[in-house]
Amino acid sequence: MIYLKKAVRTAEADQEGVNDIVSKMLAKIAAGGEAAARDYARELDKWTGEIIVTPEQRAAAGAAVPEQLKADIQFAHNNVRRFAEAQRSTVSDCTIEILPGLTAGQKQIPVSATGCYVPGGRYSHVASAIMTITTAKVAGVPHIAACSPPRPGLGIPPAILYAMDLCGADVILSMGGVQGVAAMANGLFGLPKADILVGPGNQYVAEAKRILFGPIGIDMFAGPTDSMVIADATADPEMVAYDLVGQAEHGYNSPVWLVTSDRNLSDQILRRVPELIETLPELNRHSAKASWADFAEVILCDDAEEMVRFADQLAPEHLHVQCKDLDWWLGRLKSYGSLFLGEETTVAFGDKTSGPNHVLPTSGAARYTGGLSVHKFMKTVTWQRATREASRPLAEATARISRLEGMEGHARSADIRLSKFFPEEDFDLRPAQVRS
Repeated sequence: MIYLKKAVRTAEADQEGVNDIVSKMLAKIAAGGEAAARDYARELDKWTGEIIVTPEQRAAAGAAVPEQLKADIQFAHNNVRRFAEAQRSTVSDCTIEILPGLTAGQKQIPVSATGCYVPGGRYSHVASAIMTITTAKVAGVPHIAACSPPRPGLGIPPAILYAMDLCGADVILSMGGVQGVAAMANGLFGLPKADILVGPGNQYVAEAKRILFGPIGIDMFAGPTDSMVIADATADPEMVAYDLVGQAEHGYNSPVWLVTSDRNLSDQILRRVPELIETLPELNRHSAKASWADFAEVILCDDAEEMVRFADQLAPEHLHVQCKDLDWWLGRLKSYGSLFLGEETTVAFGDKTSGPNHVLPTSGAARYTGGLSVHKFMKTVTWQRATREASRPLAEATARISRLEGMEGHARSADIRLSKFFPEEDFDLRPAQVRS
């Protein structure tokens, strides 16, 4: 395995000082409530208007969005909703009789309230509104709050606001950044306190969610978005180059990787990507150029198995395979946030419209978790019930195991059931080694 291009920076280096800033902001908002959150909105969002979006403002946003764009947003919403509904159908309540008289089961219960963060700074992230709010709605969350950064003199851009309304947000806050996250977490502006916070955001939003995690659930610990393309000699170099550039424009610290077994392909990509970046609009060009220069890597492997091993070790957020025998890759790859198979699809489809959620694990977290889904908004809880006859072997075994562990209180809570339910019988409830 040969690195034809090696990253010179890591995303972790950009985190210095973020924790201290965010911790102080969260503490100030927790102590000062709505007034402190408004102060940050004035300072950071440059927003002095009302925080809660009114029904009239929602309607006005819909009227301001062109019909074709509304149709596109509805198309994406329908795809995401249908996929989430399919996910929801895979989880269900169940009941089992473990032994005669002992019945146990599980229930699927949605959380009571969620807070969805919708980025709206440099880019208008319409798709993030669709991905988070729609999925919470399908999961059955009774109260869905959403927030997004307002623009001075405008508020939340109409397309984002239309998408938030279409997807079912109960309350929408014109507030971004740490202050928006904290408002939903603390139940400010008349909201119920969020049970879980979801949605992508910059490093300050991600750090706020990380600090709040524990008493409040979050979708995942998130770093900069990252993408990998695996390509063999059958791949179209021009298509691969465009796909890498498209993901590099996410941000200056968004890693992209090309993993290939074909030296000719890698040479073409190394030449072509910088050329394509130069054709982007200025803001996009700046981000993509920095990402490619500092964080991108190109790795030449001997064969498909070596490419799989590298991808599974790195566990990219987005993994796009442009190789022959796609079914083999689908069966063999194990660690990724979302997998894209063949040149007919692309990560951009997943980012915007195709259906599977685009809120995905970054920074290698795909080794142990998947992305946002209806399951994140639901609790799988268990219950049990027993007859008196079924409680007999349970109590006997529990008492002996508890005494073996030194937990006499546990043992006695089993003993009392035996003495009440079976008063005529004499039980030996010492641990096994004592009896022997």
